[in-house]
Amino acid sequence: MTESITVTGIILSAQPIGEYDRRIVLLTKEKGKISAFAKGVRRPTAMLAGCSQPFVFGKFTLYEGRSSYTLQAVEAENYFAELRNDLEAVYYGVYFCEFAEAVTREGLPAKEELKVLYRSLGALLKKSIGAGLVRAIFELKMLSVGGVSPQVYECVKCRKKEDLHWFSAKSGGCICKACADKLWEEEIRETGLTVGEHYLPVAGSTLYTMQYILATPIESLYTFTVSEDVLRQLKKILKEFLDLHIGRKFKSLEMLELL
Repeated sequence: MTESITVTGIILSAQPIGEYDRRIVLLTKEKGKISAFAKGVRRPTAMLAGCSQPFVFGKFTLYEGRSSYTLQAVEAENYFAELRNDLEAVYYGVYFCEFAEAVTREGLPAKEELKVLYRSLGALLKKSIGAGLVRAIFELKMLSVGGVSPQVYECVKCRKKEDLHWFSAKSGGCICKACADKLWEEEIRETGLTVGEHYLPVAGSTLYTMQYILATPIESLYTFTVSEDVLRQLKKILKEFLDLHIGRKFKSLEMLELL
């Protein structure tokens, strides 16, 4: 007989099913991404109605059936209720959850991914930092714990650690000035074009910021700010990298652009 299991996690999304049910997607420490049916939670008197919504963090008791999980009980520890009072913060929070759902897998423990998501949702409430920087930190840190972060410590071509003035999403990270000059000369000779591959300039302060984010535990990250120029470069670099290596459109980002 199948027994119930209890996992620690956060609800990434919740979709209505039938007249009274919901299908929820959880990111859990123990089993990674899990889909489960929350039966009857859309009834007016349902006890789990408020605990089957996105952002709810806590312990979830699930019954494992032959092909799916069924939600039985929730011990909620944080609802992130403050996010719901700020429209911009809500959309950023939804984006973080959509992103986490896109880059995590079922059956693989997601302790670090869950930690990054939880801390990042909380950081959206820190107005002194700014949601744009929180987003950049979240994206880079989630890529890092997933093993697909860009190389920002050495040149991806020659492994030189100095003069990292350029970034190439296609190559997977930073390129030193000497390699960039050589590559450009080859491209001009072979194609007649001045730039065949898309290179983005990287200021020293931007490079240091990316290195700091990757090297610092998430618990200590949301304590600093950067200049507008650094943030602008971070956003551009991460957009290029995510477009190429994740390749998914997020509805929440489209809504953020309309605000």
